[in-house]
Amino acid sequence: MKSLYIADPSNATPHASEKAVLPVVAATAHSLPEQTNALVRARAFAEPLLASESLDTGENILAHSDAVAAILRGIGGSEAMQAAGYLVYACDHLNKPQEVIAKAFGDNFAALAIETTKLVRVQRHARQTRLAGDAPSNAMAQTAAVQTENVRKMLLAFSRDLRVVMLRLASRLQTLRYFAATKRPIPDGLAAEALHVFAPLANRLGIWELKWEMEDLAFRFLEPDTYKQVAKLLDEKRVEREVSVERMRAQLEQDLNAHGIAAKVSGRPKHIYSIVKKMRGKSLGFEQVFDVRAMRVVVSNVPDCYGALSWVHSHFNAIAEEFDDYIAKPKVNGYQSLHTVVRDANGQPTEIQIRTQDMHEHAENGVAAHWAYKEAGAKGYAGVSASGDYDNKIAVLRQLLAWQRDLSSSPNQPVLDDHIYVLTPDAAIIELPQGATAVDFAYSVHTSLGHRCRGARLDGVMVPLQTPLKNGQTVEITTVKEGGPSRDWLNLELGYLVSHRAKTKVRAWFNALAIAETTAKGRETVEKLLQREGKTAIKLEDLATQLGFASADALFESVGKDEFSLRTIEQLLRPNEPAQFDAEAPLIRKPRSGDNPRKGGLLVVGVDSLMTQMAKCCKPAPPDAIVGFVTRGKGVSVHRADCSNLAEMVAKNGERLIDVEWGLNQAATGSVYPVDVAVQARDRTGLLRDISEVFTKEKMNVIGVQTQSIKGIAWMTFTVEVSDSGRLNKVLGLVAELPGVKSARRK
Repeated sequence: MKSLYIADPSNATPHASEKAVLPVVAATAHSLPEQTNALVRARAFAEPLLASESLDTGENILAHSDAVAAILRGIGGSEAMQAAGYLVYACDHLNKPQEVIAKAFGDNFAALAIETTKLVRVQRHARQTRLAGDAPSNAMAQTAAVQTENVRKMLLAFSRDLRVVMLRLASRLQTLRYFAATKRPIPDGLAAEALHVFAPLANRLGIWELKWEMEDLAFRFLEPDTYKQVAKLLDEKRVEREVSVERMRAQLEQDLNAHGIAAKVSGRPKHIYSIVKKMRGKSLGFEQVFDVRAMRVVVSNVPDCYGALSWVHSHFNAIAEEFDDYIAKPKVNGYQSLHTVVRDANGQPTEIQIRTQDMHEHAENGVAAHWAYKEAGAKGYAGVSASGDYDNKIAVLRQLLAWQRDLSSSPNQPVLDDHIYVLTPDAAIIELPQGATAVDFAYSVHTSLGHRCRGARLDGVMVPLQTPLKNGQTVEITTVKEGGPSRDWLNLELGYLVSHRAKTKVRAWFNALAIAETTAKGRETVEKLLQREGKTAIKLEDLATQLGFASADALFESVGKDEFSLRTIEQLLRPNEPAQFDAEAPLIRKPRSGDNPRKGGLLVVGVDSLMTQMAKCCKPAPPDAIVGFVTRGKGVSVHRADCSNLAEMVAKNGERLIDVEWGLNQAATGSVYPVDVAVQARDRTGLLRDISEVFTKEKMNVIGVQTQSIKGIAWMTFTVEVSDSGRLNKVLGLVAELPGVKSARRK
């Protein structure tokens, strides 16, 4: 017997996202010490707590637990799983349920009971929320929303412990049986939830015994008139039909055995809901439904399946369009069988299913035939290996994910197409938005994994990082030891990222990188200033505090962005220096009669041969209106008249202003001046290239570029050399006409 690996919630892990994977083996006569007589002990433990208590449905809890245990036993559930059914309902009557149950039965029982209790409470709250709707439209909207959330919560529960689901299926079936037996009105939503959530789940797990009964009972409550009508049609010729089917069954079994095919033939139950679905889906009348009369043939091996099919088709008139080979092409939940419909001598159609005994056991109980309470450690016991069945786990998880996808595509079901569920290499489930890529997946697992992501495999096949993921795929990320994301990942047109989380992480990385570069630049500037002033012994943190900054890095960042004047630092370092000019300040003299104040170049009015420099904060260029400011030791700093930094300096030292002007022959001198241009645009491929080409065609040399993308918007600063700032306006107009550009202006 194979073992199956599933995530076990009883194992504590350092992080919630790290799911421990432990072996689960099918039930045997052997058990761990904590599971000895578990069923008897669990019932004895729960009886005094539950005997006089009732569920919100009105059913006695102990009686409900007894019935759940019987259902689990009927589908092959172990005694340990049956025992857990009692402990689930005991939780509500214990002060510290996990502690008490763990002490009496072990951590595994406690974890299973607590997990199941959580899901019970979620569903109970959902029903109460639906009932609270004060208008039919509200109630319908809440029903859809609640079903959606329930499905998702159950999917998340699958990745932790599928035993929780088995217990919930058995419990819901018993609730339906209780209302059918007592003929009491069923609470709003219970039957619909059973039909649209629990029955499809049982189908996906392959537990048809539960599925058929749950569907019929739920349909009986939801559409009692239709149910009774079809039941009456079935009953009208029941005796005649049973006699005919029994005659055909006995003859078929006898003939197959006589021809060397060991076969057991039996009648197959008729399920009202499946008949109604077929009538509605194919617009058939009752008399046209073929599987009202049905038989099942069980043989010993696959060759005998096809041998039996050949014999049946040679002795009966087969309806070709009704043949399905689910052995060659099994259903997604693992179901295998041959289906055919034939007509007898009287022309009556009969559906015949042909399968092996193993197929039949799977068809009846599905994964329930393999799932039981964890009864062995990693090494297994009784000769049963508990290792290596990774593919089996993946197959089951994919069945469940496919069920979720099927449910979302049904027109009668809430829409669930906004998310997908994929698997990590160790089979943990990751929820992502529709259209997500491997890069989104990497960031969902861990930020560091996202930053270092360089390649991806989907189900073992290398794919481009932009490939959209699909439900149930296993995603493996290849990484580098160190590194960061690519700027291309933020380009919406390239399709690397879909999830908000991943986009935020990538932007944060680049923002941090830009801040680090700006801070380093500011630190270098401040440290050079301290060296010039002979103040290298001063503590940088103390300096920042005195200047009103929270930290030295905050000061450096502000200086690096040219948002903070170094003059303010100088004034702090020279507290006793007078604000007016001192004796060492350069003397302003009248021009000599021989001087020509109108020669080419930059002239300081009334001063000859005085050193000048262009201010970096505003980068003036002819023919900008300009003003000079006398610095200490660096001559005159020339600013644009509208410079914000100049206004701040004038407010403190207005007496240092001095008139300056451009010479008449600027073009003749061949001088060029660097100016900054700010461009805002929608981020796209080739944006930087297109803007650079405009400057190149207009013969403007680009000497620096800084760019940053935030939420799909590119913020770019170009430093270009110009001889005449007036001509720059024309070039900026050309840039503004480029696709995606929102604005282009001089800073």
